[in-house]
Amino acid sequence: MRAAVLVFPGSNCDRDLAVALRAAGARVDMVWHKDTALPEGTDLVAVPGGFSYGDYLRCGAIAAQSPICRAVAAHAERGGHVLGICNGFQVLTEMRLLPGVLMRNAGITFVCRTERLIVRTAESDFTAGYSEGQEVVFPIAHHDGNYTASEDELDRLEGEGRVAFTYAENPNGSARDIAGVLSENRRVLGLMPHPERAVDPAHGGTDGQALFRSLVGALAAA
Repeated sequence: MRAAVLVFPGSNCDRDLAVALRAAGARVDMVWHKDTALPEGTDLVAVPGGFSYGDYLRCGAIAAQSPICRAVAAHAERGGHVLGICNGFQVLTEMRLLPGVLMRNAGITFVCRTERLIVRTAESDFTAGYSEGQEVVFPIAHHDGNYTASEDELDRLEGEGRVAFTYAENPNGSARDIAGVLSENRRVLGLMPHPERAVDPAHGGTDGQALFRSLVGALAAA
């Protein structure tokens, strides 16, 4: 299974994400934002957290216009898997690969701590390693993590089982406590919390391991 981790100016979680994917058994390529193509045979594109382009304009807005993102969009259109974490989630919404937007936190402050989450669906390659309703703990670190969408869109996400994770205690004002959402074909996941920072006992918890193991296992089997 081959994964491509994108790198933008201002990315700061790209290496963490690569380490987590390699530990789960993936072959990982680091792909620069000015590249115009993904490595041949890429199964998964992983868009990391950080502050791409300094978060100018809107978080993720400039990164979404990078040359590599055209290849990412084509990969998603072909049914390829895409994972966006924190700033990566913001990039995916700016690319319209996922619905909604990430707004400034309700408290207008940067939040950085571990957070309890509820797994809302196990019916995706990303979440199949968990049980529906299971509580997990991932770190969060964001200033613009307030997930917002229209009431109709929120109803659709919930009705189609595309809310992947919710917060047990909402830290940022996200609509309906949403922490992560899936695309219609369930092959694109965006989430604000950082599972890649919860894969080693030295992190203080390993609840993120199941996400990467289940994803790599599913794609390797395919």
